[in-house]
Amino acid sequence: MSKYNHPHDDEDQTTDKPKGSFLVRFLLKFTILTAGLALCATLLIGMALALAWPNLPDLNAMTDYRPRVPLRIYTSDKVLIGEFGEERRNVLRFDEIPDVMKSAVLSAEDDRFYQHGGIDWIGVVRAGLTNLISMQKSQGASTITMQVARNFYLSSEKTWSRKFYELLLTFKIEASLSKDQILELYLNQIYLGHRAYGFAAASRVYLGKELSEITAADAALLAGIPKAPSRFNPIANKPRAVLRQRYVLGRMHSLGYLTDAEYKAALAQPVVIKPSQGTPAGGYAVHGEYAAELARQLMISIYPDNVYTRGLNVYTTIHSKDQQWAYESLREGVLDYTRRAPYPGPEAQLTLPNGIEDDPAKLDEFLDGVFDKHPDRTDMLTGVVLSVKPTEVRVARSSTEIVVINDKRALGVIARALNPKAPAALRLQRGSVVYLHKAPTYWEILNLPTVQAAFVAMIPQDGALRAMVGGFDFYHGNFNRVTQAWRQPGSAFKPFIYAASLERGLTPGTMISDQPFELTAEQTGSGKAWTPKNYGGEYAEMLSMREAIARSKNMVSIRILQSIGPQYAQEYIARFGFDKAKHPAVLPMALGSGAVTPMQLAAGFSVFANGGYRVTPYLIDHVTDANGQVLMRAKPIVAGDSAARAIDARTAYVMDDMLRGVATSGTAARSRQVLKRGDLAGKTGTTNDSVDAWFAGYTPQLVGVAWLGYDQPKSLGSRETGGGASLPIWLGYMQHALKEFPEQKRGPVPEGLIVEGGNMYFKEFPPKEAVKSLGDPKQDSLGDLLETLGGSGSSNNRDSNRQPIGN
Repeated sequence: MSKYNHPHDDEDQTTDKPKGSFLVRFLLKFTILTAGLALCATLLIGMALALAWPNLPDLNAMTDYRPRVPLRIYTSDKVLIGEFGEERRNVLRFDEIPDVMKSAVLSAEDDRFYQHGGIDWIGVVRAGLTNLISMQKSQGASTITMQVARNFYLSSEKTWSRKFYELLLTFKIEASLSKDQILELYLNQIYLGHRAYGFAAASRVYLGKELSEITAADAALLAGIPKAPSRFNPIANKPRAVLRQRYVLGRMHSLGYLTDAEYKAALAQPVVIKPSQGTPAGGYAVHGEYAAELARQLMISIYPDNVYTRGLNVYTTIHSKDQQWAYESLREGVLDYTRRAPYPGPEAQLTLPNGIEDDPAKLDEFLDGVFDKHPDRTDMLTGVVLSVKPTEVRVARSSTEIVVINDKRALGVIARALNPKAPAALRLQRGSVVYLHKAPTYWEILNLPTVQAAFVAMIPQDGALRAMVGGFDFYHGNFNRVTQAWRQPGSAFKPFIYAASLERGLTPGTMISDQPFELTAEQTGSGKAWTPKNYGGEYAEMLSMREAIARSKNMVSIRILQSIGPQYAQEYIARFGFDKAKHPAVLPMALGSGAVTPMQLAAGFSVFANGGYRVTPYLIDHVTDANGQVLMRAKPIVAGDSAARAIDARTAYVMDDMLRGVATSGTAARSRQVLKRGDLAGKTGTTNDSVDAWFAGYTPQLVGVAWLGYDQPKSLGSRETGGGASLPIWLGYMQHALKEFPEQKRGPVPEGLIVEGGNMYFKEFPPKEAVKSLGDPKQDSLGDLLETLGGSGSSNNRDSNRQPIGN
């Protein structure tokens, strides 16, 4: 019997069949079926190629390396804060890139790059088997060519259509370019974190050296970044970056790129992170993103066609140190508010396998998946909670970086989430995804801030901007709240109403009723009754204007506006640069119910600081071409120019005097306590329900405005005020910036201003003719005042003859 016969076929030799014949037939049929399927797939792919190939992007943008010098934005002290252009990279030719950098990248990303045709089928099978064995996606098979296709033309969305076009484009790139050209593109264009594109830029950003100067250890560190730029770059996570560097060095050694001696030397080299200052394409020395973006927009309006290619250098009025102080102060102000607000719970809750901490590789793979969905946000760093106790929370950033939260201040912020009885969505537990922040002396857990802020500082003599920060994080939405956010100014608007009243006969000593009142629906003319209140519900019988502005009394401000007439006030505020249309001529205007931007408010307060002149804020000082020739230079209007006169010099002097009182003993008294200067002036502002918090303050040399609130207006909390939420931002900046500006004594009293008995009078409204008081606290209501003044609240042409409106 043949050894191939079936054991039960001995009796019927005529039907004997070789062993394995069924298997042979099955394999034959499977081969035919597979070949048929492959043929069909080939035909389908061919048809898809025929249809899609003509629509694939042209490769000229890849291969056209004609020199294009980008638009660069600098501070006034020549620190680079922005670079914009079609090529924002430090482009090097293939022969200019060190071989050690090429070998490091090939080892880390695609060791068969020069053998495959764009898709590494061996790598695909290897990755598939590895992932199948581990039952998780631990390896990928994306080649360098595929990454080039994706980075140049395609989004990162995970759809079948995107994958298909990536495949087609990969084939086109391989068919059109040599391997060296493809690798050159990759090395010059890949994103490597911290706004660095290409390894030449990354070498400057992370190591502070030219690419030609790097060692094998440096090359391996940089080559480890593309896997996850937000996680493996050495600034965001040095321990994780070093682990990745060790892996790349091992690959370089096993592939023969490094000898044993070179490998050992590379492992022994300390990893020193030394970012260069003002590095092109990333690594800027200061955070001037909002100013740089505004300068870019301004330049587009002037040179719309070739602004990104002609090598323009824009020198702004921003000072680098001022800008960084403003940035840091604003962020700390937002974080302080976030600490005060109730902790809302972790970003997400995941199931963290038990014992995963004992397997560093698995923990790091798990964390990599988390960080893909919840990336770091500037200095807000993602972590996963390992364990929670009432006195300690352990959070993993990597297998080698475990952050322990045990400071009482940090635990106080998250106390409600440490309660075992807290709701599941709020409770911190193993597997919670959180954000970490490094305070000066301890780590803390904070949610990503949802509140926003803005800060702007300018020179009141000519409008030059010294610092501008338009939000908490430019890279999480570049909406510039300094110039684009229209918000209610609240009590910060009162000085402009007070200024208008000075030119109608009121004085700092005018006594005004602070008693509450109610206007009926008939009196308001709006169909709704109005019952305004003082903050805190406290009222006085009579207050002087000086006392009222220091204590920010609403009742007094409303009576002042009614006395001068809303229409007159509406016309008057336009002198400061405010848009009349955004400030309807109604009584709530006295409480700042209109709308301003922080930039507008800064310009408005500059009029008080510079003696009564309206200057226009400006950002660009001058522009040069690629050869250094000046193409344009700003010619700002300067205080002192009679054409810029906005208000009477006496009005500016008296308002400055009263606003200094606010900073001495009023709602902004903390400013003088901290800065210990006698030339400080300013005004807090808090809108209804504490939706917006403001502080606008100045010295004769520098004006600053800080705002804090939500983009979608909602209450900051009943205890939040301009003095508590925004004044600290202003102080954080001014305590550094004012060191450059020595304290100034007040100038001489303007001509035509009478100083008598501790009060100030305009000569046309001498002591006997100026307004002595408004309202009677014993029988006062605003309705009585309306009747006394004619009921309508109109100016009755009193703005033209400047007659006092009552006694």
